Amino acid sequence: MTAASDPRTDLRRYLQSARDALLWKLEGLSEYDIRRPLTPTGTNLLGMVKHVASVELGYLGDTFGRPSGEPLPWLEDAAETNADMWVTADESRQQIVELYRRAWAHSDATLDALALDTVGRVPWWPSGKGEVTLHHAVVRVIADTHRHAGHADILRELMDGAVGMNQGNDSMVPGDSAWWEDYRNRVERAAQEAGGEA
Repeated sequence: MTAASDPRTDLRRYLQSARDALLWKLEGLSEYDIRRPLTPTGTNLLGMVKHVASVELGYLGDTFGRPSGEPLPWLEDAAETNADMWVTADESRQQIVELYRRAWAHSDATLDALALDTVGRVPWWPSGKGEVTLHHAVVRVIADTHRHAGHADILRELMDGAVGMNQGNDSMVPGDSAWWEDYRNRVERAAQEAGGEA
């Protein structure tokens, strides 16, 4: 028989694992590498941290009448489009990481203070469609953060080959570089055969 789990504990655990994974992807990289755009749409590691910090402060703060007081100029009406997805040269890694950690603390305080069935209103959603429970908002933030942690996994692997879910769990099958090269070549051959290109 499986022991009953506490929903609040489960939500916190999955949210924190996503937070930790995302920050771990910054470790050991230069200022350039954490900021550089690696996709045609400009996806970059530190920009994703800035974005998820903003998401947490919005969904798990403002939505429930608990504004953080953090200045977020990249979300103001006059801000450049997509300004929450990249980091300017004068915004430091330390500033963004510390903002994210303060967002965690603020979100965790909301989870401590309110019941999961507490209803809040998402200010940026259309009128009449903005009501959500805290449970719903936390699930939304978890999904968004894990999605971006997955993006970070891919970006980091493309940069320097580093992979893994977190520092203690690379979540990869065992294999040396020769095994992975052979594996990738087999996957490529299968794709070529299926696409009629072999």
